[in-house]
Amino acid sequence: MKAAATDVRKELQSMADPDKAAILQRFFKTGLGQYGEGDIFIGVMVPHSRQVAKKFSQLPLGEVRTLLYSRIHEERLVALLILALRYSGASSSREENEEIVKFYLDNIKQVNNWDLVDLSAPNILGAHLMVDNRDDRRRKLLYKLAKSENVWERRIAIVATHHFIRNDDFSDTLQIAEMLLQDRHDLIHKAAGWMLREVGKRDSAAEEAFLEKHCSVMPRTMLRYAIERLPESKRRRYIRKKPIDRRC
Repeated sequence: MKAAATDVRKELQSMADPDKAAILQRFFKTGLGQYGEGDIFIGVMVPHSRQVAKKFSQLPLGEVRTLLYSRIHEERLVALLILALRYSGASSSREENEEIVKFYLDNIKQVNNWDLVDLSAPNILGAHLMVDNRDDRRRKLLYKLAKSENVWERRIAIVATHHFIRNDDFSDTLQIAEMLLQDRHDLIHKAAGWMLREVGKRDSAAEEAFLEKHCSVMPRTMLRYAIERLPESKRRRYIRKKPIDRRC
């Protein structure tokens, strides 16, 4: 008999921890008016969620969809981890991967917290758009998402490029980070700064060229994330270029 969403739920419930759930509810800002408003945690940590995803990696997409539309955060996370596992699987065909990406985009509104974005966007969407001979038409999707009114879609746009960075391809990261310079959301500042820092790990000149051009207008959080691994002297120099009265 094929596994079902109910089997995954039972597995997750067996690992639930009310004390951890209370901590996660606060950490992921689930209160009224906060970015994770209404999200429900049962207290399963990511390593355990990965174990569950691996155990149920062949769950039918219809059952994955049931999990993805759950109010319980860990169920949505496992659904996305299953998709990522399937996409990267050695036996997955091009047609199967196309189906997974279409499923991801069709249900993108359920990728609705920062960890869900970060654990899925590079390994599904980013991987799909990373081709040997770059196809700008395919990657235009990321620029469309970067202009979205939805904060999670904007975060998907920049974080998906992490897969490109791992392959020494920085152009889209830098262009999208530039598009997001005026973004008002702290979660976007953090994500863009993180991706710039990842660029710097592989090509410090590329990161610093971006910083030289934009550090004076970057949101302070974005700048601090971006320069985190630079020598202290350089960090101080970029911070000094930042106007004190600039809104963070």
